[in-house]
Amino acid sequence: MLVIHQRISPQPDWDAELLLSFEARSKSRLRCFSTAGEETGLFLERGQPALTDGDCLQAADGRVVRVIASPEALMHVTCANSFELMRAAYHLGNRHVALQLGEGWLRLPQDYVLQAMLEQLGAQVELIEAPFQPEQGAYGGGHHHSHAGEAEFNYAPRLHQFGVRL
Repeated sequence: MLVIHQRISPQPDWDAELLLSFEARSKSRLRCFSTAGEETGLFLERGQPALTDGDCLQAADGRVVRVIASPEALMHVTCANSFELMRAAYHLGNRHVALQLGEGWLRLPQDYVLQAMLEQLGAQVELIEAPFQPEQGAYGGGHHHSHAGEAEFNYAPRLHQFGVRL
């Protein structure tokens, strides 16, 4: 099993690759498989931002592992002008929807209810398959469920089955 505990700076060469959805890249504990089919366990520091396409990780055996963002079913949203795009982003933000922002467009996971809302607002919605990398949020860091203020997190390491073996 390929065991990974740390992130490292981008590397020009790597020994293995992980093809992961945004949901999988958001987890600090994950059981998955490399693109070559090797069982892999991620045990990353909790509370960190999601992994991004091209990030590198260091395995316990010294190997460098590169992260690849897998294509996902997304809605690519454009509008006639910047005001309408800002209005669409406002309404999506009110619903706490993760958004990827680009020059003149928004992307979000496919959802027929949100698609209908966006179209009602006058937005053009195109269904696409692409890697998803939403904004991390203004307050940075990751997400946790501790209600203990600044107390140390004491989570036992566990592997979680995610997705289907490639």
